[in-house]
Amino acid sequence: MLKTYKGSCHCGALQFECDLDLSAGTSRCNCSFCSKTRFWKAFAKGDAFRLLQGSESLSDYQWISPIESSPILHHFFCKHCGVRPFSRGWLADFGGEFHAVYLTCLDNAEQDVAAAPVKYQDGRNDDYESCPAETRHL
Repeated sequence: MLKTYKGSCHCGALQFECDLDLSAGTSRCNCSFCSKTRFWKAFAKGDAFRLLQGSESLSDYQWISPIESSPILHHFFCKHCGVRPFSRGWLADFGGEFHAVYLTCLDNAEQDVAAAPVKYQDGRNDDYESCPAETRHL
């Protein structure tokens, strides 16, 4: 069921809302970025994500895949408190623009997040449709 969630960084400089169906699943990946930052996410496609406040407080780490010539992912973080509430990307296979929302940055969504199914992805081997052999650390 699609619900609108509000989210923020630690200091509150960044405020957003997004429409998510957490019962449809969340994701954890074993690529170096996701595993090192414990990135537990859900995806908001197109206009299902809205930054309400704080664009001037955003810093952007842009990752360029070894097979791409420009960034496909922008990992945003608050320049004041350092929290990463969401990333933005664009992939044709994924339907265009999307935001990957850190579930830990959703405000008052604990029950929905706790009940959400998790899909594990083997990003370390660029096999996002497969589950890695070990997931306990993710």
